[in-house]
Amino acid sequence: MSKYLELLPAVDVSSGMAVRLTQGVSDTEESFGSPIDAAQTWINAGSEWIHLVDLDAAFERGNNRLIIQEVVAGCKGAKIQLSGGIVDQQSLEAALATGATRVNLATPALANMDWVLGAISEFGDQIAVGLDVRGSTLIGRGSSKEVGDLEEILEQLEQAGCARYIVTDVAKDGMLQGPNLELLRQVLSKTNRPVVASGGISSLEDISKLCQLVSSGLEGAILGKALYAKRFSLVQALELTGK
Repeated sequence: MSKYLELLPAVDVSSGMAVRLTQGVSDTEESFGSPIDAAQTWINAGSEWIHLVDLDAAFERGNNRLIIQEVVAGCKGAKIQLSGGIVDQQSLEAALATGATRVNLATPALANMDWVLGAISEFGDQIAVGLDVRGSTLIGRGSSKEVGDLEEILEQLEQAGCARYIVTDVAKDGMLQGPNLELLRQVLSKTNRPVVASGGISSLEDISKLCQLVSSGLEGAILGKALYAKRFSLVQALELTGK
């Protein structure tokens, strides 16, 4: 179990550029320039991780595989958590081939649970599973496609030995209204595996609240819009975690 909250600055890639979304909706993109430059900014500030997302793959409108490979190769000294449209064997193999430290299976992949369980069995700690939640229902990010009940699917993943979960309240994502602590506590109470929080973090106070969940198994937090909107600096956030 981690002794401090790991912070994972997000670099979301669309049409080759770093962007941010609101509530994971595809037409809310705000551009922030080169993905490699964005990642390097966070590494220079002290980040050990980058949460790298291929938004075009996530929204099934193409992919940024070449750019993603360049970012992974260029992020010397940092670990990469890769996400975005990893829903079948082909997309999983392409993601792993980038050399990313671990990859995040997208919530829609859970509609094919047999494949997910096989990937967990084969690749172990290289696999995290994204749990995008609205209420008590797992739902594909940026869509209205319901995948199933959170607790029922979590129980199946637990039995399969899933190594890690990335938990997002999609209603909070990009809204700068604070993380859903109740949802995180709910998931933490159902697993002994590490959990990474995503969505809604807007202030240093939010990070302080998340730090209080580390003893319960919260391993990390993905930082997105708050960093790009300069609500606080990554250096300030890292100092707060006691790293």
